[in-house]
Amino acid sequence: MSATAATPSADSHPINPTPTNQSVSAEAGSTSVLNTDHPFWQIIRTVPDFPKQGIDFYDITPLLRNYIDETIDALLAALPEGLMDEVDCLGAVEARGFVFASLLAGRLGKGMILLRKPGKLPPPVANKAYALEYGKDTLEMQNNLPPERVLLVDDILATGGTLTTAYELCKSAEHTVVGALVLLDLVELHDEFPVPIYNVLKA
Repeated sequence: MSATAATPSADSHPINPTPTNQSVSAEAGSTSVLNTDHPFWQIIRTVPDFPKQGIDFYDITPLLRNYIDETIDALLAALPEGLMDEVDCLGAVEARGFVFASLLAGRLGKGMILLRKPGKLPPPVANKAYALEYGKDTLEMQNNLPPERVLLVDDILATGGTLTTAYELCKSAEHTVVGALVLLDLVELHDEFPVPIYNVLKA
């Protein structure tokens, strides 16, 4: 899948991150229309054949460079009203999930649990290997933390391997995962998720 995109200039005008004529959030199994004319698509860059042949890479860094407030506003608008009152902390998924979770945590005054690549967290840790759309990887998290209600945060949901592993690690550590928040959900690439998925963009 691909999208026509253009990188904005430094003096681009502010944009409305949540157009009223588009669905900006969806739970697992939702059949709502794809919001491919969301204004963020004018900013996100599509890079073909990266990191491997046949894969389209969605470059979200222009959003981070010029539209931080609009991006965080859109992520929060994708959540059901009152959900964050039930959330104790954010589950930040390495690597770009760290960026969004940190920005959200600062805005909301919530803490974070880190889900990291192997060897980055001090023991005791739990770990789980999983398949990516273009390889394999492993996630780890500390497993000596008190049980909390967690909202997972990542940038893009593709095949679902990373977020599913994050969910399973949190569950094994006795946390309750209330949902997952992503900027972009590639809905045709993954099966139904065990908890609701909230998104800004769908493709």
